Amino acid sequence: MRQRWSCITGFSGERSVPHAALFAWLCAASLALPLAAGCSGPSRIPAVPVQLQDRAVVPGLPGVRTWSDEMTPEFERELLKAIDRETAHWQKSGHKGPIPTTFLAISGGGPNGAYGAGLLNGWTAAGTRPEFTVVTGVSTGALSAPFAFLGSAYDDRLATAFTSVATKDVLKMRGLSGALFNDALADNAPLAKLLGRLIDEDFLQAVATEYEKKGRLLLIGTTNLDAGRGMIWNMGLIAASDHPKKLELFHRILLGSAGIPGLFPPLMMDVEVDGKPYQEMHVDGGINKEAFLYPPSFVAPIHRGKVDRKMRAYVIENGQLDPTWENMQRSTIKIAIRAIQSLLESQSMGNIYEIYLIAQRDGIEFDLAYIPQEFNEKSKEPFDPVYMKKLYDLAYKTAKNGYPWSKTPPDYIEGHAEQSNRQ
Repeated sequence: MRQRWSCITGFSGERSVPHAALFAWLCAASLALPLAAGCSGPSRIPAVPVQLQDRAVVPGLPGVRTWSDEMTPEFERELLKAIDRETAHWQKSGHKGPIPTTFLAISGGGPNGAYGAGLLNGWTAAGTRPEFTVVTGVSTGALSAPFAFLGSAYDDRLATAFTSVATKDVLKMRGLSGALFNDALADNAPLAKLLGRLIDEDFLQAVATEYEKKGRLLLIGTTNLDAGRGMIWNMGLIAASDHPKKLELFHRILLGSAGIPGLFPPLMMDVEVDGKPYQEMHVDGGINKEAFLYPPSFVAPIHRGKVDRKMRAYVIENGQLDPTWENMQRSTIKIAIRAIQSLLESQSMGNIYEIYLIAQRDGIEFDLAYIPQEFNEKSKEPFDPVYMKKLYDLAYKTAKNGYPWSKTPPDYIEGHAEQSNRQ
């Protein structure tokens, strides 16, 4: 079995990369497609018609989500209310000076999420970790974001999620039938069970309290596969709501954000338009964006309430950003894997540059962390506990000693744009 995984994903001979399991799906799918002709997967409620997409809502939770590329009015109103609560809490506490508004964006990266977990817990050990005003997460970052949001009291749970698990604790392979007759190669029930242990009713209440009293925001990204667009969910609003299944919904959105398409089942989200039921298909948020601060159209944190703010954004990229050289073989599967690996790495870099430009536009100090190039351990299975623990320990030690945050994206030349304009 290990040899088979090695053949499909390159785990035993290459650097582990974000969404490596996606490459396994491509390999398996290429073999299964000729057999799958004419086969259909599980049935579903009709998708939202294209002309009604902007009107679809989760029953009982209006304003709980927005497109990542276009802010809905309802979602924006919720964010503005949260900012007002943040301001009021700061003023009531008797603090002086600008309001410290701190963002944390955690990227995808599959098992590489252990790096972000180690960094956060090492940051706690250093005694300099701030309370984040806004925490965003995508894919594996979505799984660590809730613990990062609630702070160091939940460091043990964060460590458990990324250092005490193996592949069997995350997924159960379905075999070839998963590719032919189902919607994924694997079942994510083990991961759902793990989340159920780590995120319970008390945890949800703690998220709701931070949202309602301090205006702090926990935002998670998924990809609406029907629409081909990213979607951002306000998890604090879900936690603070009286929705009868809010804990289940909280879990399902996290699983959906981490749902590598083809490997994990998609999140089938029941919605309605004018009372008529429809269903959306959501998958890994990293398909749309590997990380985000907030929708680019949203600049209200600067101007809201006419108060001074000192804003800082920390971005944790759970991957290596330095290009790697490889002596490629003339193999269909290896060529496809290498090409998509390069595509995903380029997308990650593009997302970082987008966040950097938004931060520059909105007067936010920028800090970036990513896996150093010298880390060259090999992963022997999709979620290798030995590999993940080494990655966690590296980040923990570095952060405990004072993490050397990068102030610009890699290879960024300060002032280059201004020089070009003058020329």
